[in-house]
Amino acid sequence: MFTGIIEAIGTVKSLAKLKDEWRMLIDVGSLDLSDVNIGDSIAVNGCCLTVVELNANTFAADVSEESMRCTAFEATSEGSHVNLEKAMRANDRFGGHIVSGHVDGVGTLITSEPEGQSLKLEFQAPDVLCKYIAAKGSICIDGTSLTVNEVNGNLFAINIIPHTQTATIIGDYQLQQKVNLEVDLVARYLERLMQGEGAAKPAVIDTEFLQAHGFD
Repeated sequence: MFTGIIEAIGTVKSLAKLKDEWRMLIDVGSLDLSDVNIGDSIAVNGCCLTVVELNANTFAADVSEESMRCTAFEATSEGSHVNLEKAMRANDRFGGHIVSGHVDGVGTLITSEPEGQSLKLEFQAPDVLCKYIAAKGSICIDGTSLTVNEVNGNLFAINIIPHTQTATIIGDYQLQQKVNLEVDLVARYLERLMQGEGAAKPAVIDTEFLQAHGFD
């Protein structure tokens, strides 16, 4: 479990294919690894990865083909900068929101414009995630806990204060940048609860279902 408060910016030293998986080696920059052990979790751009190799200022993690397909890691290469956060402790400050480290989809940066010293960024989200994104709600972008300011269809906007611009990789985003998105975990559970007993039943697409959803 994570909070979405980025602890350091790391650098991908290598990303190599090993049989059916990828091995990512990361220079952690200022991140303190003294309390990290093999098998621990570290969020890399919001994706929870398991430490499989550990040195003084680097760690390695395996990334499955599924993770490569479902995240923005496909655009990651040697030299890419990444947001890093160690798994939270039970007695840590909860500065962001509940972040699981499970990426729900990939968004795209559409516009970027200054607002005072802040940046207003507008992203396009996958249609399937739009119902979970609400104005003044929380969203995780590349591991960073952020507040949604505006929502318009499959577009949503956020404001990035100067501190976040320098403490995360967001300040270096370019238009059309692909980013990892994780929606608010609470919204997902609420959707499931709203289904009630119907949640245990598989969806059946029949004439009644189609008519109820606008198909004649």
